[in-house]
Amino acid sequence: MIDLKANPFFLNDEGIAWVNSTIADMTPEEKVGQLFCPHGDLNKDVVKREMLDKKVAGIMFRPSPGAELLEMNRYVQSESKIPMLIAANLEAGGNGTTTDGTFFGKQMQVAAANDFEQAYRLGVICGREAKSVGCNWAFAPIIDIDYNYRNPITNVRTFGSDPDKVLGCGKGYLKGAHEEGIAVSIKHFPGDGRDERDQHLVTSINDFSCEEWDSTYGRIYKELIDDGALTVMVGHIAQPAYQKKLNPGFNDEEVIPATLSPELLGGLLRERLGFNGMIVTDASEMMGFTTAMVRKDAVPYSIAAGCDMFLFNKDIDEDYAYMMEGYKNGVITEERMTEALTRILAAKAALGLHTAQKDGTLVPQPDALKELNNAQFDAWAKECADKAVTLVKDTQNLLPLSPEKHKNVFMSVFGAGADLEKIKVRMPELFRKEGFNVTVFDPEEEKKMVKDGVEVFKKKYDLAVVVADVETYSNQTTARISWTPMHGSNGRPWYTREVPTMMISVANPYVLIDAPMIKTFVNAYSTSDYATDAIMEKIMGRSEFKGVNPVDPFCGDRYDLKL
Repeated sequence: MIDLKANPFFLNDEGIAWVNSTIADMTPEEKVGQLFCPHGDLNKDVVKREMLDKKVAGIMFRPSPGAELLEMNRYVQSESKIPMLIAANLEAGGNGTTTDGTFFGKQMQVAAANDFEQAYRLGVICGREAKSVGCNWAFAPIIDIDYNYRNPITNVRTFGSDPDKVLGCGKGYLKGAHEEGIAVSIKHFPGDGRDERDQHLVTSINDFSCEEWDSTYGRIYKELIDDGALTVMVGHIAQPAYQKKLNPGFNDEEVIPATLSPELLGGLLRERLGFNGMIVTDASEMMGFTTAMVRKDAVPYSIAAGCDMFLFNKDIDEDYAYMMEGYKNGVITEERMTEALTRILAAKAALGLHTAQKDGTLVPQPDALKELNNAQFDAWAKECADKAVTLVKDTQNLLPLSPEKHKNVFMSVFGAGADLEKIKVRMPELFRKEGFNVTVFDPEEEKKMVKDGVEVFKKKYDLAVVVADVETYSNQTTARISWTPMHGSNGRPWYTREVPTMMISVANPYVLIDAPMIKTFVNAYSTSDYATDAIMEKIMGRSEFKGVNPVDPFCGDRYDLKL
């Protein structure tokens, strides 16, 4: 039995009655539809044909202009018999739902500020800005622990490698989001960050023993569950130790992701951790899911195994047909279907969506958009950046910089981040505003000229600045510096013994492993203007460095990275 009056639902009799009567009134087609949360589309015809006509439970739109998103959410809610969960990846600010929102800072930046109040503010900003465009569900906070610096997807999306800091930040975010009336989805159960592979490409593995898991990931999940997390997102991540413990007959040589594991969903998450809320799969088009089982079987089995909602699709019509077939042939029993629907609808009722639908207040009016990027949020974001920028090392005593000592600057800006082109313009501009003469490395231009020798380079430049925007992305196997595209050129820092050289990372905090010869290194974790402004304040000596490393940027002291 599901206790709808207990944590995290806390429904009253009216809410419980709405859940039960809604289920009783559903057709089989509507029941199956309520198991889905697909990707949205700003084309109303597409949304109606592929989503609304199937009576899906939720939808997630990628970041779009606030006014457009608000009106689309108004359309979606007005066309839905049952109010919709509107989701977004609200990991770094309101910009996770609208392009007009505040880019507060990557989660690792928040952790580097060493102040749980910053995580609370992140939750507030995400919640209020999401609410202003009609969004009610955050696919956040990420409570993975970044144990493995080689992992290409966790990285700055996490609160770092210290379980206590991850827990404190996670609790702060949850508190802020809940105060704004937004549901959170803590992710990615049973916990990413141990493997060095991306679950978008392979079923990854959390290799901790049961005891190690309990004291780290398990402790974090348990406390956030007790604090009222309404939903949990389950990753395509195996946890062999617990799968074997909870099922002695489990074949631990066959990697089974949590999304298809009754042991992890029912035995660990439901029974041992006591989670009573709604379970949603991670994106189902990820290879960690698609390669684990034939899709026709996997789609309904994910629900049969214990997930309540199925996230995204390779093909919505095909997945809907697979789910319906699984329901009709008993893979999804009537009891399991009712359990899943009860938790889905209870989550909606816990957010008050059923009463808001009656009142016509599911989606705010256009004046709510004034909350986006407001003065308070701007001030908070500046403060977080000021507290977070971290001086990792300055063994050559280079800082602070000054145009009197380092007038002529050679700058190389590289990487593959989404904001790389912005950073290529912004960083030289910031240095020029301080009075430096800046020459920016251009590999195409260098091909056309005779390369300078060492002595010429030393005469031309007083300082070299290497700016790295090595971003973590889904569907990549590494997040490392690759000097290859600049082979044989000044794009590689060959000159570290010739002129003072410093490195600034606006993304991956571990890039020092590929540039140990650089003796001054700064981590900023985010590409926001707040972060780049704070960098300049620090390196010019107008503000002290306050950031505390949330991970080991020396990657275990390998290769004398502290030199």
